[in-house]
Amino acid sequence: MRALMVAAALVASQPSYAQAKDPVVSRKDRALHERLLTLDTHLDTPASLDLPGWSIEEGHNVKTDYTQVDLPRMKQGGLDGGFFAIYTAQGPLTVEGFRNARDFAIMRGLSIRQMVAADPVNFALALKAEDAAPIAASGRRIVYMSIENAYPLGEDVSLLKTFYNMGVRVVGFAHFAHNQFADSSTDPSKKPRYGGLSPLGRALLGEMNRLGIVPDASHSSDQVLDDLLALSSTPVLLTHSGCKAVYEHPRNIDDDHLRALAAKGGVIQMNAYGTYLRASRPNPERQKALAALFAEMREDAKLSEAARERLLARRQEIDRLYPDTDRPSFDDFMAHMLHALKVAGPDHVGIGLDWDGGGGVSGMEDVTAVPRITAALVAAGYSEADLQKIWSGNVLRVLAAAEAAAASGK
Repeated sequence: MRALMVAAALVASQPSYAQAKDPVVSRKDRALHERLLTLDTHLDTPASLDLPGWSIEEGHNVKTDYTQVDLPRMKQGGLDGGFFAIYTAQGPLTVEGFRNARDFAIMRGLSIRQMVAADPVNFALALKAEDAAPIAASGRRIVYMSIENAYPLGEDVSLLKTFYNMGVRVVGFAHFAHNQFADSSTDPSKKPRYGGLSPLGRALLGEMNRLGIVPDASHSSDQVLDDLLALSSTPVLLTHSGCKAVYEHPRNIDDDHLRALAAKGGVIQMNAYGTYLRASRPNPERQKALAALFAEMREDAKLSEAARERLLARRQEIDRLYPDTDRPSFDDFMAHMLHALKVAGPDHVGIGLDWDGGGGVSGMEDVTAVPRITAALVAAGYSEADLQKIWSGNVLRVLAAAEAAAASGK
C-alpha cells in the first residue's frame, strides 16, 4: 500500500510547475504575515515523510520532486504549523481491508510522531488549542494531527481512542468514496449509500464529541454535513473545501450550507486544489501518460530510492512533453476565499491548502508562497484582527470548543 500511496502523490495528484516567477510580497505585508500565528489545517506532508531518501529537515524544490512542504520552506513562507494528516486511501469494506488500513494509519501516525521526536528544536506536538501560541513563540513548528478518511477505524469506533492518544484532534469521515461511516461527495456511483451518516457514523460522531475531537466534513456529502450540524455537540470544521457559488463541484459547498455552518460556530478552511477551483481544458495526452505511469507503479511492491528517482524523471518528462497549460491560478483560489468571507464572515473562514495532496495553484506553488494570501486579504480590506482569525484563530476556537465540551461531559 505504501508504494501505491507514493505513486498517487507523485504521479496522479501534483500538477506541472513550469511558470513565471511569483509576485513579490511587500515588506509591510510580509512583516504583518510574520506577526500572525499561521496554521494550515490540511497538510498531506506525512506522505513525504515515508519517501525513500527524503527528509523534512532539508529544502526541496517543488518543480523537481513535487513535494511542497519541508522545514526550510515552512520557515521561508512563515507558516507556523498545521494539521498533519493521516491519510488512508479508501479500500474494500472487509475485515482484511479494515485491518490493512488500520495498520497503515497507525504507522503513518507514528511517522508524524517520529518527525517531532527526531527534532524537538524545530517541531513540537500540539494536543490542545492553547498549545499553539507558546510553541510558535519558541520558534518551533506546531504539529497537530488529523485523520483524513475514518476508514481505518473499521467497525470499531472505540479504536478512535487509540488515535486520540496518539495525538489526533480532527477526523474526517469519508474520502473519494462511500465507506462504513458516511457518504462521500465524489463516490463513483454518484448515488448516496446512507443519505448522510450511517448508524456507525453517528456512533463515531458521538465518540468524537466525547473525546474532544473536531468533526471534519470535507470530502463528505452535503447530507453528511447536514447530519453533523444537527447532531454534533461541538462546531464542525471543513478542513479543505471551496465554494459552489464560484465553481459547481461536489467537493465544494453552497451558500446555504456556508451560512448554516457559520450559524453553528463552524469554519470552512479554503482549499487550493485546482480541480475544485474552476474547470480546466482537457489534456488527454497528459492524463494518458500519467495513468500509464501510475499503473506501472502499482506493480512495485516497495518503492526504493532508485525507483523513486526513475518515477520523478518520468514525471518530469511528462511535464515537458505535455505541459499543464491551463492551471487554476492564485486569483482562482482567492475568488473562493473572498466569496466565503463575504457569505460566512471572517469568524468562519480559514486556510487548508491541501499541500502535498494535490493543492497548489499557479502563483502559489508551495508553502513558500503563502504570504501572498495575507497580502491579498490586506488588499481586500481585511484587518490584522481578521487575518489572525483566518490564519489560526477560528480553527483554534473550534478545537477549544471541542475540548471544553468533552471536559464538561456534554
